Amino acid sequence: MTTRRSIIRAGLLGSAILTGAVSYAPMAMAQEVVKIGLILPMTGPFASTGRQIEAAAKLYMAQNGATVAGKKIELIVKDDTGTPDVTRRLAQELLVNEKVSVLGGFGLTPLAMSTVPLATQAKVPMVVMAAATSMITEASPFVTRTSFTLPQAASVMADWASKNGVKKVVTLVSDYAPGHDAEKWFADTFTAAGGKVEASIRAPLQNPDFAAFLQRVKEAQPDALYVFVPSGVGATVMKQFVERGLDKSGIKLIGTGDVTDDDIINGYGDAAIGAITAHHYSAAHPSAKNKAFVEAFKKASNMRPNFMGVAGYDGMHLIYEALKKTGGTTDGTKLMDAMKGTAWESPRGPVSIDPETREIVLNMYVRKVEKVDGELYNVEFSTFEGVKDPAKKKK
Repeated sequence: MTTRRSIIRAGLLGSAILTGAVSYAPMAMAQEVVKIGLILPMTGPFASTGRQIEAAAKLYMAQNGATVAGKKIELIVKDDTGTPDVTRRLAQELLVNEKVSVLGGFGLTPLAMSTVPLATQAKVPMVVMAAATSMITEASPFVTRTSFTLPQAASVMADWASKNGVKKVVTLVSDYAPGHDAEKWFADTFTAAGGKVEASIRAPLQNPDFAAFLQRVKEAQPDALYVFVPSGVGATVMKQFVERGLDKSGIKLIGTGDVTDDDIINGYGDAAIGAITAHHYSAAHPSAKNKAFVEAFKKASNMRPNFMGVAGYDGMHLIYEALKKTGGTTDGTKLMDAMKGTAWESPRGPVSIDPETREIVLNMYVRKVEKVDGELYNVEFSTFEGVKDPAKKKK
């Protein structure tokens, strides 16, 4: 049977430290400890994503125990700083040196894609808990996702906007794969409903300055500005939106929920009030399960959970449930098969893993930023139930 070391030496690693790693028994062998490797941006511009997912994973284990199907669970967290080359190196080390049974995390699409070849050849499941480009799960049968896809959020936002008086829009997205998804699926859905996209603007992912782009938006005077930026960058957009006077110009701010991230929204100030977004989670989601989750999360981490946090929490739940179904067996193919079709009640509402696409099926909520008890929240006012990834539904 091919071992992970022989797989990686066949062309995936090449570094001296890993080439010298000691070979180990096949994955199908029972082991007393099941190791889960989380690769996250714990430092750098996307550190909020890493902090949220790590806190959620640890909370899940604290609440549900560190033993599943008779096996002890060990969580190993690595900081990739948001750099694909580092992600790949860490994945190699986790597969060879730590002998992990599952890889999880992946804050951005390039980070996830850098790991896909390794996980595929080693036959180790990848649970994507953040990155939201639709194509990721298509890259390998060993990838599933507990976050969301941009087409899910973008198409719902466009549907709602087209039915609520928005006729002309300018789109502004970060210039990388999720931004392209967000742009395409909003525009396609919006124009199919009779709306018009006046301009499509793409901003650099690294060190973005939106001021000049927002000035163009102000001059175009659309009914709304549709925005997608990665979690953590929304504060810059909102600050410059106000500085350019767009908040007083009559232009609505709409977008996916990344721009009004629960983790940082209170730093936006009152200018954020009224922003409308479509997303799969809000800390203000009015269910008993979510209220308990928010309370426990705040107590454990001193943070308000955001959509990354809930995806990390659900990612751990999916791994635990798969291990229960396999009786603790860590064979990658069996674990992936066990994940397919799994359904549960998440703090965000009912979710499931589509057995055909391995994508998450979930509710999407249209929300408005409001001040509640002195704090800013995304208050849900419309629900789109059981939303599948539309990019895959049409294939």
